[in-house]
Amino acid sequence: MANLMATRPPQPWPAPTAGRAVEATVRLPGSKSMTARALVISALADRPSTLGHPLRARDTELMAAGLRAMGQQVSTLDDERWVVRPQPLTGPAHVDVGLAGTVMRFLPALAAQSGGAVTFDGDPHARKRPLGTLIGALNALGARIESAPGGGLPLVVHGAGALPGGEVTIDASASSQFVSGLLLAAPSFTNGVVVRHQGPPVPSAPHLRMTVEMLRAAGAAVDDATPNVWSVAPGRLAGRAWEIEPDLSGALPFFAAALVTGGRVTLLGWPRGSAQPVDALRELLHRMGGEVSLGTGGLTVRGTGKIHGLTADLSEVSESTPVIAALCALADSPSRLTGVAHIRGHETDRLAALARELSALGAEVTELPDGLEITPRPLRGATFTTYDDHRMAHAAAVLGLAVPGIEVTDVACTAKTLPEFPALWSSMVGSGTAMGE
Repeated sequence: MANLMATRPPQPWPAPTAGRAVEATVRLPGSKSMTARALVISALADRPSTLGHPLRARDTELMAAGLRAMGQQVSTLDDERWVVRPQPLTGPAHVDVGLAGTVMRFLPALAAQSGGAVTFDGDPHARKRPLGTLIGALNALGARIESAPGGGLPLVVHGAGALPGGEVTIDASASSQFVSGLLLAAPSFTNGVVVRHQGPPVPSAPHLRMTVEMLRAAGAAVDDATPNVWSVAPGRLAGRAWEIEPDLSGALPFFAAALVTGGRVTLLGWPRGSAQPVDALRELLHRMGGEVSLGTGGLTVRGTGKIHGLTADLSEVSESTPVIAALCALADSPSRLTGVAHIRGHETDRLAALARELSALGAEVTELPDGLEITPRPLRGATFTTYDDHRMAHAAAVLGLAVPGIEVTDVACTAKTLPEFPALWSSMVGSGTAMGE
């Protein structure tokens, strides 16, 4: 009976419909992107590091577990303060990447400098996510990596201690994580690393800036003065205390609730200066009809109940595409979203999935090679498939605020980055106040 229960598909989650304007104050966990980078940098440092207010979610737990598998001491017992005590990288080991791009793209460079073979594998869809560019680059820098015939998972990284490093040219247009994965480990290469990008623009540029800023904060010498070239000198990184910012991508569905319902949502604890693309997101929300302000109480978004369509290049904030697309389906005019061809290689093909699910609700959607055209139409309730993708579940929840009868196939997939999402969301819609501690 237990086995039968374990394989039973998840029960659909009825997305709550808002009966009034949402007035909410939200405290969210730390940024996934910052937590992942801080863990990797700390593992290569010269002394212990701490992470204040990190994100505890599936992706970051898998990152911590992957580092432990390679010999690092990573304590995550305290939700508010994780501790990393760096040790020599060891093997043999096995790393479960789940569906996390950060784990599958940040840890192979460390594994290549370990003392043995390290295998990488993950969820079934993880084997479809692009990795060939990173594997080729690491092999060119002195690593020895065996991959599946398609150039992805499963991998075997044959650790051989310190690697020579040097210069490498790649096409990182499929993911900025290819560059970040090389840069984060670059100080530990004997000769450092120079990465040159040739190809269409690298997406998610703010995440690359975050990588560079965090490396510099740990003492790395990084030269990014030449466009599409990053040079990292060899040298030991410094252990330090990292204060992880609240997760901006995780906050977006809550901010969207203010636009949909004509309410107000405040994200507590937002810093004056941020490594995340807050300005780009603020501009998008403003153009769609929201008012965005940063005060002593946090980052606040106010809506009027009217949502405007827009034409926008989302390449810098590609993680926002599903929720922005949901808002566009509720807007008062058509929208054209572009610059996000690379999100076809995320947890699912997000463009195809959004086109399919929004159309099923009644929207008029045209799938573009690098985006979507969305013409609002009267929407109806229906089952909304998530494809094991947390951002798809966020989009469905936003639509459900205005469209009764939307059932989300697997809201539990939000545990990838915010396990508390269903409870926080239901509390916010039901009571008008959501507090995540």
